[in-house]
Amino acid sequence: MTIPNLITILRFLLVPAVVLAMLQSHWDWAFLGFVVAGISDGVDGFIARQFDQRSRLGAYLDPMADKLLLVSVFVVLGIIGQLPLWLVVAVVSRDALIICAVVLSTVMGHPVEMKPLMVSKANTAIQIVLAAEVLAELTFDLDLATVRHGLVLLSGLLTVASAAAYLVSWLRHMSGYGEGTPPQA
Repeated sequence: MTIPNLITILRFLLVPAVVLAMLQSHWDWAFLGFVVAGISDGVDGFIARQFDQRSRLGAYLDPMADKLLLVSVFVVLGIIGQLPLWLVVAVVSRDALIICAVVLSTVMGHPVEMKPLMVSKANTAIQIVLAAEVLAELTFDLDLATVRHGLVLLSGLLTVASAAAYLVSWLRHMSGYGEGTPPQA
């Protein structure tokens, strides 16, 4: 087991701690856990690249840990009324659709290689900033309503754009577009 994989597993273990802290209104602990998870994500990536400790397992675990934390935080923030439910539903639905598409492609014998799109990277970055902003507001008793509103709208737009981009990419892949065979009707 590589050091980056161990760090990623520790990030998985942070998820229930952050969620529990949020559910008990311990915003300082939730914010700290979220920040530690973010820093550990950067550290494990740095170690993996710098010391050539990349692994196939890590390539799967790392984005799973990130998504689990982010989706969990979004769901709790939605439940307690800190994020609009439409945004939480959009974020969770997008991720569920991507997972279903990957599973379906694999079951159909036409597995899709998962490569993050630029719009998806931007989407994830804005979602992280939004989650951190809301947790910081709650931790430090700030009122950044205008900033939060802008981040919510931007996150919503990028979530929809990312879902659409992945859907188009997946449909092309599944129809054989660009693989030298004409798409079947």
